[in-house]
Amino acid sequence: MEPADGPHVAGLVLAAGGGRRYGMAKALVRYRGRPLVRHAVEVAEAGGCARTLVVIGAEAARVRAAAPELTYAENPDWPTGMASSLRAGLAALAGTPATAAVVLLVDMPGVTPDAVRRVAGHAGPDVLVMGGYGARRGHPVLLGREHWAGVAATAVGDHGARDYLRSHADLVRVVAVGDVADDVDVDTPEALLRFT
Repeated sequence: MEPADGPHVAGLVLAAGGGRRYGMAKALVRYRGRPLVRHAVEVAEAGGCARTLVVIGAEAARVRAAAPELTYAENPDWPTGMASSLRAGLAALAGTPATAAVVLLVDMPGVTPDAVRRVAGHAGPDVLVMGGYGARRGHPVLLGREHWAGVAATAVGDHGARDYLRSHADLVRVVAVGDVADDVDVDTPEALLRFT
């Protein structure tokens, strides 16, 4: 938990997809004895996020039943892609004291609390941060509150914040996390095996 005078960093887990290639909603996939959605929230909170919001869509009732203790926002437009979930999550966080949000995707179990902590350590309302994996940029991603409207306005399809971050590349701080994390997404049951 952050000090009272520090930035209030929220976790934002995008978990609304139907998991067509996987064969089921990935939020419900079992990983180390619990659903991936619970694992992602635990990673966010262990990494220092003061509260974490999960955006759900496909199988929403089943996800809520599998992890009823989590805080949810529903995205009825989830079939249109990840961008609609990002917009729904940022809109829900707008009514909170959060000054920044660390965005995590539910299907990236290799992202660790250490990676979240490094990225969140740079939090501020005007800040943009991406995890660095050598020359590549990836998750976790931190979006300062002053950027939320711009991200929401430019997020389309499955691009999420990508277009906004690209157009504001001069503002993006890249924080190395490749030594403590892996942001490969698990699109198939076979892909999950590398993390078990």
